[in-house]
Amino acid sequence: MDDGTPSADAGALYRSGVALFNRGAFFDAHEVWEDLWRDCPAPDRRFYQALIQAAVAAHHWGRGNAAGAKRLYHSGRKYMAPFRPVYQGLAVDDFWDRLAAHLAGALGEPGAPAAPPPQIVLEPSGPS
Repeated sequence: MDDGTPSADAGALYRSGVALFNRGAFFDAHEVWEDLWRDCPAPDRRFYQALIQAAVAAHHWGRGNAAGAKRLYHSGRKYMAPFRPVYQGLAVDDFWDRLAAHLAGALGEPGAPAAPPPQIVLEPSGPS
């Protein structure tokens, strides 16, 4: 699998979604990535679907929907597994581990202190 570097237009949308996610605008990030998902080639569809599910999991958790957050976390992580270790500049396992720490209460760790939402920091091999 290549590093998944998207076209210039797709790269701009991807980075826009990253910026929204990092501001805590999870629903808006999901909307941007959904536009990419609709129009992307088959190999990238699962990657974007996983990002969409991560964003919606964080959105659900913020609105008190633990069951929805848990379900989308697990399906999104499964969808992104083939893109490990790094795809489009995203360190896959690190991202999902940090999201799990944020969603600890939803993932069956009652009373666990909630970590802040993860920030997506793209590695240099990512879209420019």
